[in-house]
Amino acid sequence: MKLQRKNGLRATALGALAVSGALVLTACGSDNNAGESGDTGTKATAASSAVCKDAKGQLLASGSSAQKNAMDLWVKNYMASCTGVEVNYNSSSSGEGIANFNQGTVGFAGSDSALKPEEVAESKKICSGGQGINLPMVGGPIAIGYHLEGVDSLVLDAPTLAKIFDSKIKSWDDAAIAKLNPDAKLPKKPIQAFHRSEDSGTTQNLGKYLAATAASDWKYEAEKKWPAPGGQSASGSSGVATQVKQVDGAIGYFELSYATSQQISTVSVDTGASAPVEASSENASKAIAAAKIKGTGSDLALDLDYATKADGAYPIVLVTYEIACDKGNKPETLATVKSFLTYTASDEGQKLLSDAGYAPIPAEINAKVRETVASLS
Repeated sequence: MKLQRKNGLRATALGALAVSGALVLTACGSDNNAGESGDTGTKATAASSAVCKDAKGQLLASGSSAQKNAMDLWVKNYMASCTGVEVNYNSSSSGEGIANFNQGTVGFAGSDSALKPEEVAESKKICSGGQGINLPMVGGPIAIGYHLEGVDSLVLDAPTLAKIFDSKIKSWDDAAIAKLNPDAKLPKKPIQAFHRSEDSGTTQNLGKYLAATAASDWKYEAEKKWPAPGGQSASGSSGVATQVKQVDGAIGYFELSYATSQQISTVSVDTGASAPVEASSENASKAIAAAKIKGTGSDLALDLDYATKADGAYPIVLVTYEIACDKGNKPETLATVKSFLTYTASDEGQKLLSDAGYAPIPAEINAKVRETVASLS
């Protein structure tokens, strides 16, 4: 699928939404403009003032690069409105974010996979009287991006993807790829598969998809560290996307926002549904909407169905969690953590996601996220 034609529209919409989000939150700095906007303006002002209340100082956070583009928008709009607050999110990796959180150096962390039991146990040393919990905040498709001159549309299925990333299929004119793309002029060109160099929740989610849908071809555990031999590595989703953009014959995986911003073609996935499914926010939302909460208590970790065959449901999805202490947050940053996460989970914050290549968290789940954020202590 070529993204060039869609990108202009998305960029325009994204700019409009960013401005809209900033305007909605601008009321944090003033309570005097409600009368100019009528009833709607009054409600927006009241909500925004509540968001900014008590927030102050500097808030450090780190983790998932998958949510970087969403986080950039959130931080920009939030800081433009909640004066006197500075939010610094270091986009590194899920593994680094969790490590920083459990070392007590950040107020919250971003991770594309839920905390493991041992990570929860470690968090109890930092969260006095409590523990780290998973708050689903960003959804979206993991796009399979490719760069193949002369091929504008490409369909792959799970077994074929597994063999490509496991270095078992090495040429673009392989019979398995040709069977799925009978009308494409596939070149006899080496496949250059790129993966993440560091521990990554995006890697783990791709592994979960391949394990659930191509078990006979993908024999690896779904871990954050890339498991398969061969291929080439790059740092962060941005690094993988850059390599795919530059190298003819390349294929890699990253969040749709990176494909959109860099105009990288993406694979449609043959799931067994009535038609191959494109990577889009809408199609990812259809898959995420079927997720079930598997966490207990305040923890809202989700169970995703990677093997879905529902029409229009894009199966290679991830949910990025913001990780915070349910109890025992640092007093000096607690109010700001709650304020910022209240904004990201708000209607305004979630509306920014779709046109940035992400998927909003389903309303029923997001309602529980808001309740949990309000209860942080």
